[in-house]
Amino acid sequence: MSNQTAASATASATDRAPEHTPRLAWAELVPDVYQAMVRLDSAARKGLDGTLLELVKVRASQINRCALCVDMHSKDALAAGESVERIVQLSAWEESAHFYTERELAALALTEAVTVLTDGFVPDAVYARAAEHFEEAELARLVAAITVINAWNRFGVTCRLVPGHYRPGQHHTAEPVA
Repeated sequence: MSNQTAASATASATDRAPEHTPRLAWAELVPDVYQAMVRLDSAARKGLDGTLLELVKVRASQINRCALCVDMHSKDALAAGESVERIVQLSAWEESAHFYTERELAALALTEAVTVLTDGFVPDAVYARAAEHFEEAELARLVAAITVINAWNRFGVTCRLVPGHYRPGQHHTAEPVA
């Protein structure tokens, strides 16, 4: 490691760029909407494997560039026992497929297709692959969970919510987050 790289790796928080200010404290301003999102999120996750769900949430959040959600769901995944290596590889999951099960790969492909609708639809092959690995009701929950994280990402990105302060397990409390 070069001296410059070593210095960067050990830089204190005071040496870093300043933290940006959130644009809008939407959860505090519309707590009924926030609470509805919490309930929707809770309903969508029922019966889904927690590790798979966190991988999906991290990947959608990476695509949407929601730093708050990448931070939150990476920390939750780590706290649930997920490996750093698998979380780091999510941004290149197709090139590092050997880190994931076929079921996880199908879920990640579906996550990308639902998140990036640039062609206007989820390709039949992607949907069929997911349908091979998930029972119909579970697939419906997975689609719901992917849709919900995309909604959370849109709040986070639009309101410029700040990453770095989340503690594992803290999300979706009764109190609105800023």
